[in-house]
Amino acid sequence: MEIPRHWRLKQQRYALVGEVCPHCNEKIFPPRDVCPYCGNEAKTQFTFSGRGTVYSFTTLTEAPAGFEHAAPYTVALVKLEEGPVVTAQLTDLGDRPVEIGMPVEMVTRKIRAEDEARGVIIYGYKFRPVLSEAH
Repeated sequence: MEIPRHWRLKQQRYALVGEVCPHCNEKIFPPRDVCPYCGNEAKTQFTFSGRGTVYSFTTLTEAPAGFEHAAPYTVALVKLEEGPVVTAQLTDLGDRPVEIGMPVEMVTRKIRAEDEARGVIIYGYKFRPVLSEAH
């Protein structure tokens, strides 16, 4: 990914910023500018809470190029409290088994180093088990 593109996407990747449709009030992530529910323009920014539950998950043992160092790792579909479902890597699991319905929260973590000669490190959102039930 080029550095300019990385900077354009930083709000989406670091803070789960999507959109809310002013016509039907549906929350949209990632941002699309057109509501997939009603088809109207939806450019109003919305910051998601970062809390949700594991909807489904799998463990990757053979990672795609650039992610070999992280294998094996768990990827989940996370249903955010506000409605949308996002795909994300789970982190900070330790020995804890992953379960459907497990409460999780967004954290910012290193995704990969893209150009180690230039020192480009890409960060983004991952989800971890909720540390405490108090929000």
